[in-house]
Order: sequence, then C-alpha cells, then structure tokens
Amino acid sequence: MARRDGRPGVLREFFSGVGILGQGFRVWITAPKLMLLGLIPALIVAILVVALLVTYASNLQALAEWATPFANEWDEPFRSGFRILAALAALVLALQLVVYTFTAVTLAIGDVFYEKIWQHVENTLGGEPVAPPAGFWKPMLKGIGTSLKLLFPTIGVGLMLFALGFIPLVGQILVPAVGALFGGWFLAVELANFAFEARDKTLRERRKALGSRRAMTVGFGAATWLVFLIPLGAIIAMPAAVAGATILSRRVLTPAPQPAA
Repeated sequence: MARRDGRPGVLREFFSGVGILGQGFRVWITAPKLMLLGLIPALIVAILVVALLVTYASNLQALAEWATPFANEWDEPFRSGFRILAALAALVLALQLVVYTFTAVTLAIGDVFYEKIWQHVENTLGGEPVAPPAGFWKPMLKGIGTSLKLLFPTIGVGLMLFALGFIPLVGQILVPAVGALFGGWFLAVELANFAFEARDKTLRERRKALGSRRAMTVGFGAATWLVFLIPLGAIIAMPAAVAGATILSRRVLTPAPQPAA
C-alpha cells in the first residue's frame, strides 16, 4: 500500500529490497562466467571463516563458563540453563561479526572480480557510463578504511544483541530478527561500495542515500544476511549480492520521476 505522499509503504519497500537480491541472482543467467569468477575469493575466505567458527563453537561451553563465574554456586538447572543462554548469545555475537567481516574481507581480496560484476550490471542497466576509480591500491585502501568505519557500529549492535540473548525466550526470538535487520543494513552499505565509490560519494553520502530508501535497503540486506547464514550460501550468493547492491544503488541514486503538474 502506498503512503499519502505517493511513496510505497514500508512493507512494499522492504519486499522490493528482497526482490533486488533475486535480480542479482538472475545475473548468473546473463553472465555465468563472470559470476563464477566471483566465487573464487568467496570460497577462499569462507574456508578460513568456517575453520574459525568451528574452533569457536567447540569452545563455547568453556567460554560460557569463563564468562559466568558468578554462576558457579547456583543450583541446577539454573546454572546450566543460564550458561546455555550465554553460549547462544556468544554464538549470535560471533555470527553478527563473521557475516560482516566475511563480506568486507571478500570484497577486499576479490576487488578485481567484483568490480567486473559491478561494471557489467552498470552497463546492462544503461544510462550514463560510470568508470571505476583510477588505480588499484588507493581505491582498495579507501574501501578497507570504510569497512573499518562500519565495523565499529557492527560490533556495537553485536554487543547489544549479546546482552539481549540472556533474556529467556524473548531474547532467542528477538535477537535473530533484530540481528538480520541491523546486520542487513550494514551489509547493504558495505556491498554498495563499488557504485558509490565510482561516483565519488563519501560513506556519509552513501548512508544518507541508502537511508532515504531504508526499508528497501534493509530488505535487500536482511535477505542477503539470511542467505549468507545457509551452508555454502555465502559463497554462491556473494557475486549475486554485489550485483544486487549495484541495482539497489542505482535505485537510490536515480531520482524518482515526478508526476506531471
């Protein structure tokens, strides 16, 4: 349902963003060889991430016991129950950081591959040609700096979710949903790097532009976030996420046509 000002409603915008990820996946049909190249850096980073997550998960019980020494004197089942909540909260915090870090690192090491995917989508959509930033090291270092700036608020959200995870039932229902929404926002901002950098837009301008269509941006980001949590999903979806983020960027950067007076 549209709002009184003629703009789409929040839910319609949100699911429009979800659909943008689907459009990104359709690039697999139009440029399969290019998208296959995008799997290479995602696979390399995913192997490292999985190894770290397995190590982390295998030590969750010890970590929960170390973090809750005050529960040593509690009677059962309260002690074990509380430490299970602590372990789950720690796992949510790790996933929050891992998904974002996976994306940032993959984009950094696979810059050449994903730039080609971005350029392909830009050319397919038409309009005024957009050239990538000149050089290699300067754009890459600038991208890493931007990723670090986004990492700190991501950590802040993760710590908030970690605290919420200690609330029985409510925390376990609320935390995954809030994590997908907040995590999706930061993910979308990170993935939109190519289109905005090519137009010489700062991180602040990127946030403002995406914030003008926040529901659509979060819809795209949350859908990407959830797909990334599926086993092998992050590897297969990474090229599609870059393509989808380019489509999203074009949507927010292209002024909507004004109705005739």
